[in-house]
Amino acid sequence: MNRLWRGFGGAPAGTEDWNISLDVVQRPDELVVKASIPGVKPETIDLAIEDNILTLRADRKPDFEDEKSVYLVQERPTGSFYRALRLPETVDGNKVQSTYENGVLTIVLPKAEEKKKKQIKIQIGSGSKAIETKK
Repeated sequence: MNRLWRGFGGAPAGTEDWNISLDVVQRPDELVVKASIPGVKPETIDLAIEDNILTLRADRKPDFEDEKSVYLVQERPTGSFYRALRLPETVDGNKVQSTYENGVLTIVLPKAEEKKKKQIKIQIGSGSKAIETKK
């Protein structure tokens, strides 16, 4: 499962190699991805799914761009960044929702109805017992 969530390939030309912190949580009916991207303006975020790959791109500009200002210490990265995650086939890419608040991008990826695990009841004698099946 860990390999499923690793970014793959290199970043596209012109993007920085930022270490974007991600949390991925699996719930019975959905996956939730949280990305820490503080200081990024929402209009610079590009979020897309294509071929079961979730891509996240954004830009963060320096706070001071005038000629009179000089950074004495600059630890917060600026520029473009890119992150890609391969999604499981169970995700319904048509129903994805995202919110951005306090520097955290939250992406909710519902699981497709036909891909969810189903329980099948098996009759045993006069009683029944529920057995979970895997797909």
